[in-house]
Amino acid sequence: MPKRIAQSWETILKRNSVERLKHELFPTELVNQWDRLTSTSYEALPEEDIVRLQWFGLYHDKPKVGNFMMRVKVPGGILSAAALRAIGEISDRYGRGQGELTTRQNVQLHYLTLDRFPEIIERLKIVGLTSMGGCGDVVRNVTGCPVAGIDPAEVFDATAILAETARFFGGNREYSDLPRKHKITIATCGAQCNAPEINCVAMVGTRVGGRDGFAVRVGGGLSSTPRISRHLGVFVPAGETIELLRAILDVWRGSTEYRISRVKARLKFMIDDYGVEEFRRLVEQRIGRPLETLDELPLPESEGEHMGVHAQKTPGLLYAGFPVRLGLVTGAQMIQVADLAESFGGDIRLTRRQNFILTSIPEERLDEITERAHAIGFPVDRSGLHASTIACIGDPHCNFAVTPTKTKLDSIIERLETEFGDRASGLKINLDGCPHACAQHWTGDIGLQGTTARGPNGEPLEAFDVILRGGLGRDAAIGKPVMRRVPSAQVEDTVARLVGGYLAHKNHDESFTRFCNRLSDAELVEMGAGVAAAA
Repeated sequence: MPKRIAQSWETILKRNSVERLKHELFPTELVNQWDRLTSTSYEALPEEDIVRLQWFGLYHDKPKVGNFMMRVKVPGGILSAAALRAIGEISDRYGRGQGELTTRQNVQLHYLTLDRFPEIIERLKIVGLTSMGGCGDVVRNVTGCPVAGIDPAEVFDATAILAETARFFGGNREYSDLPRKHKITIATCGAQCNAPEINCVAMVGTRVGGRDGFAVRVGGGLSSTPRISRHLGVFVPAGETIELLRAILDVWRGSTEYRISRVKARLKFMIDDYGVEEFRRLVEQRIGRPLETLDELPLPESEGEHMGVHAQKTPGLLYAGFPVRLGLVTGAQMIQVADLAESFGGDIRLTRRQNFILTSIPEERLDEITERAHAIGFPVDRSGLHASTIACIGDPHCNFAVTPTKTKLDSIIERLETEFGDRASGLKINLDGCPHACAQHWTGDIGLQGTTARGPNGEPLEAFDVILRGGLGRDAAIGKPVMRRVPSAQVEDTVARLVGGYLAHKNHDESFTRFCNRLSDAELVEMGAGVAAAA
């Protein structure tokens, strides 16, 4: 039963400033006041309007001088050549040629101004894209496996279901006033590359009695109170996906106790309080019938990020996954990749680890296509560390980051490549500049979270907490901060010692996470500090 008391709307509006501003003027209604926004100096814009702009996929960039980050949603990570070209052109024309791929299959642009937003949103609309709902208390971009529909090993093709889900919730006023953001992922990938463990709701493809459908996971999420999602214990036929997702959202958004505090306004807290069995009962009550029980939760067969070259379902066609250095792409590169994909009739798929995939490459043109991609700046055989490591945007754009992120990760990668070469390939290093965990530091082989420390004379220092024992898949777990406030200048050495200790002392094919689980905190701290090696 719930641990929190249902609240009246009078109390909610008195105590929650975001609920109050939504009540006074619903964020999407700003579209009718754009002239007021653009004729008002940035410094004079009410803070309430800055918050409302999140529903348009806009956050103010750092420093706060009137430039905005725009988050372009890409459902399932699937982009046509025309769509990627449009994003690239917008980046070049309005965003100083910058762009980045995110861990939720979005593309983020920077330096955009409010006066340009109407023409940008129209340009996106022409190619079937939008930034609306990229941020705010809404259903965020619906993610999936980037090779859905073309992967010979998938359980079934769920691309149409994902697209229908994104269309239904996108811009839906009924589901744009949630207690806070809500993250859905839908995939039938055997590797479960879409991280169902850390989404609010994950539809995990499976087959029961010859029927295509989904197991359901609920209550995942990271930030400062991370949770691994839990098995709801049900099988949902593919055709009932949206009905189930609506019922889950209706139960959550109708529970006023989760609107009183923004800190406790995520679905994971409701799952904590009610428990899975009671939450399932409430969902069934909402639907009006019992759901079919599924005892065993499907787990991934093996890890996989779809990098490298692979055969598609259609004979003679291949897809190729290209690591993207630090997840950063320029407007010019996006246009060039779009032109390349268009030249052979393929499309572009964005991955959770900030890389991209070109699909439908004719077998006989593989060498030509990969050489052209290399010339654009994306070698298909780039070090595996570039494919497996991720960092949030951090400095210079994010107002929350307290440390550099992309540049620090670049330095760590260079150190590991120099010292260990291919032996460190595939190691998952997730680096964040703040507790929000956009780069998912809780679930990396090595997670790094930016923080602050004090030097010998009390001077402030950039520092990182080192999180170990986290991971996804069969060993899914939230990591533990084993080393606290390691000065930034020592991080490369610390990570290199941990990796070196692992490579020297692991059992045969032991994963990094299992290696860390085998050692005590004290042994890991000593290894990272260079005091002693693991036995």
